[in-house]
Amino acid sequence: MALAINIRSDDSSAERIEALWDEVAAFESQPSMRGLGYRPHFTFAIYDAPEITAKTAWETMLRAVGGEGPLQVAFRRICWFAGPPLVLWAEPEFDETLVRWHASISAAIDPALCRLHYRPENWRPHCTLGTQIADAKRDDAIAFAQSFSGSISVLFDVVDCVSFPPVSVIAEQGLPVRTP
Repeated sequence: MALAINIRSDDSSAERIEALWDEVAAFESQPSMRGLGYRPHFTFAIYDAPEITAKTAWETMLRAVGGEGPLQVAFRRICWFAGPPLVLWAEPEFDETLVRWHASISAAIDPALCRLHYRPENWRPHCTLGTQIADAKRDDAIAFAQSFSGSISVLFDVVDCVSFPPVSVIAEQGLPVRTP
């Protein structure tokens, strides 16, 4: 069982990403994101190492966030990881806070204990849209990604620590709303 630390959106603005999940599901061998029973999110780290406990991961996430508030993140492109299988994802506009939180986590827990794609030299912030693109629909999925011309803004308002599979929330905390 793996552990992941994430920021997710429980806000109604996440429905726009979820609508993309449904569009992308048409290219998948089986719909991947709705089946998780988990909201749109960014994953900062995934640990399979038994020495990284849920308590350690969760405390590291809380220190990284440091009491900061929710993040409003804009997406204007859909990209892909070649796989196999091909994975479609929404690319966020650059957000210094996401990068800073990831760097804080990587400084606190040896990145060698983290899955390769989440290590500092490899990590790309992304909000996954579909992980099971069928080989026969690969070209159509890439064409869909390239034709995306929308603009989506989502409020990410909860940090958590989960185990998977299946996704089970171990600890979570809403990010405090700041008033000017």
